[in-house]
Amino acid sequence: MLFILNKTNSIGNRFLAEMRDVNIQQDRMRFRRNQERLGEILAYEISKKSKYELLEVQTPLGTCNVNVPTDQPVIATILRAGLPLQQGFLNFFDQSQAAFITAYRKVKKSGDFIIKIDHISTPNLDGATIILCDTMLATGQSIVQVCKELIATYDIKAIHIASVIASTEGIDHVRANLPKAHLWVCAVDEEMTTKAYIVPGLGDAGDLAFGEKV
Repeated sequence: MLFILNKTNSIGNRFLAEMRDVNIQQDRMRFRRNQERLGEILAYEISKKSKYELLEVQTPLGTCNVNVPTDQPVIATILRAGLPLQQGFLNFFDQSQAAFITAYRKVKKSGDFIIKIDHISTPNLDGATIILCDTMLATGQSIVQVCKELIATYDIKAIHIASVIASTEGIDHVRANLPKAHLWVCAVDEEMTTKAYIVPGLGDAGDLAFGEKV
């Protein structure tokens, strides 16, 4: 399934607009906080798909029955841009464990690139639902390679992929290679540059959140 947040008007559109705005995004703290807020909104939407059970709660004046989720997904991110988005998910799924993946593009002499995965730090994912957070879903190659690496190692129950902005090409690539994965994005942009930056996008999310890398 594919969920696109800005297909419906909500306060999330303001957070997204501020992340895109070339002037407002210079405030790194606000840029990170807006990512976190969007993570919280997507976490709320994903929570509707969880399994629930009836829990009897004792109040000061009696008891009441409340449906509560039984599944605590593992919240994963590809370092470093997705850390604030992951934090938003952890704010809502506050009993969840977390996983961290280091992956990057290695550019070849031809100008093409391959995805290198250096490190995966994760709890046992056998039988788990995983939510993989990455701010920008551009070509989709990083997401697909990371998911395939995890699938080859663990018997994962379900995969949710969450991004702030996705390209149509990236969505198509993920759907073709991970047909059972659920996609949750805040907006979809049509274009990419030759260097695989999404247009209009918002720029380099990692640099905007944490400072320019050398």
